[in-house]
Amino acid sequence: MNTRQAARDAGPEQAVAPRGGLRGNRDFRLLWTGETTNRVGINITAVGMPLLASVTLDANAFSMGLLAAAPWLPWLLIGLPAGAWVDRTRRRPVMQICNLVPLVLLATVPAAHWLGVLTMTQLLLVALVNGFAAVFFGISYKVYVPTVVGPEDLQEANARLQGSESVAQVAGLGGGGLLAQAFGAASGLLVNSVTFLVCTLCLSGIRSEEPVPKKPAERPALLPDIREGLRFAFKDPYLRVLTLYGAATNLLLTGQAAIMPLFVLRDLGMPQGATGWLLASGSIGGILGAACAKHLTARFGSARGLLVATVLSAPFALLVPLTETGWRLSALVAGSAVLSLGVVLANVIQGAFRQRYCPPQLLGRVSASISFANFGAIPVGSLTGGALGTVLGLRPTLWVLTAGLALTPLFLLIGPLRGRRDLPAAPATR
Repeated sequence: MNTRQAARDAGPEQAVAPRGGLRGNRDFRLLWTGETTNRVGINITAVGMPLLASVTLDANAFSMGLLAAAPWLPWLLIGLPAGAWVDRTRRRPVMQICNLVPLVLLATVPAAHWLGVLTMTQLLLVALVNGFAAVFFGISYKVYVPTVVGPEDLQEANARLQGSESVAQVAGLGGGGLLAQAFGAASGLLVNSVTFLVCTLCLSGIRSEEPVPKKPAERPALLPDIREGLRFAFKDPYLRVLTLYGAATNLLLTGQAAIMPLFVLRDLGMPQGATGWLLASGSIGGILGAACAKHLTARFGSARGLLVATVLSAPFALLVPLTETGWRLSALVAGSAVLSLGVVLANVIQGAFRQRYCPPQLLGRVSASISFANFGAIPVGSLTGGALGTVLGLRPTLWVLTAGLALTPLFLLIGPLRGRRDLPAAPATR
């Protein structure tokens, strides 16, 4: 029996990933290229949508919070059953379908804008439906990476993916602001449609054969499958504390992100082009974080490195509400960049840890359970940021949110991480 046939007949725990490192891994390059290209487009839209809402539709802070929350609300609605379903099927076809939905929907926004019929309701619906597609894509993507990457290369692969995501944020957010200023905010959504097409084509070119998950004689109902994933994710002491930290960080970060375009445009009086670059400035730290993740874990270990990265970077969030025009714009750049450095370092370490640590047959459900908490916090944070911004004002709200961000590493100190140099490779036997 040849290797491909063995992979096809194996269960998910026996998937055969290409060997020889990432340098010669054609399938990983395609996956990486497609996702990075798409991320550039998604970040262009992340600028284009708020600018359309605030400049064209004159949205207030609460409406901006709703718009920021809409793409993430589906994680609360279908995140858990989506993980159980992903564990029952091949992931690449799911990812391809989930690229085609936003490809079409995003193109409707500039069309409506040019016809003069664009409304806030349409923006919210497009963001919401695209969010449903993103749920299935996001879960499938995390589970699919080990199909094209060997276990020994997972941390490097996650570092490259996180690094390119940060590069895409700089290019997409900055480029989105310039596109909005030169051609109108709606133009960026057409660019994003094209990037979804590129991502789909790259996925189609991957040669690694993904094994079809084994079908047991009696397939359990969906609810027991969901419970099994939740039980593993939230009873495990390491996954539990990492999820708590991730949910708290996401809630506060997205509350801040929901009102930042208004803060930069209205309180600081910056033009649309400069707004994109200022919002992108934090991603510079993300690029550095991805680049030094390997060195940090080699020097301190994965558990201790995670604590060092988060504890030292989180307090820099307090620079953001100190931002003013002139030289004090550097407070926004420095605070966002150092905070992003710590967040990306944490994401790289956690991503590789989960992919090695979780049993392969549970990885989709465990990823969905963790994402349910982490991403489910995002719409709550966005709505909270918008509501507080309306009641307290933009700058006081930034003080509240960044003070919380400075304290989030304390969650990591309540679990078993503080007593270890490295995160374990597998759950402890009971």
